[in-house]
Amino acid sequence: MELTLAIAIGVLTGSGVWLILRPRTYQLVIGLSLLSYAVNLFIVSMGRLRFGAAPVLGPDGIGNPADYADPVPQALVLTAIVIGFATTALLLVVLIAARGLTGSDHVDGRESR
Repeated sequence: MELTLAIAIGVLTGSGVWLILRPRTYQLVIGLSLLSYAVNLFIVSMGRLRFGAAPVLGPDGIGNPADYADPVPQALVLTAIVIGFATTALLLVVLIAARGLTGSDHVDGRESR
């Protein structure tokens, strides 16, 4: 499972960086979104992946804290998802406005020749 997660993070990061380097603004926004997804997966993976473990203490109320996943990275990622969604919506509105003002969707405002 760790290998699959590492490969997913690597693919998302590589795709995001490649799209950020593209000349069009829509590709830039999608690249930033992919990069934020990769960072979110990385942060969640730092909280340890636990399979088959109980999410809460058993009926006896005794448990070892090392047996449970850390909830702080999960809370940080949840907050990052909401902020990333709002930022993406704002970037798309700015993209539409810039396209209307300049007539081009290139990052530098000029068409390539």
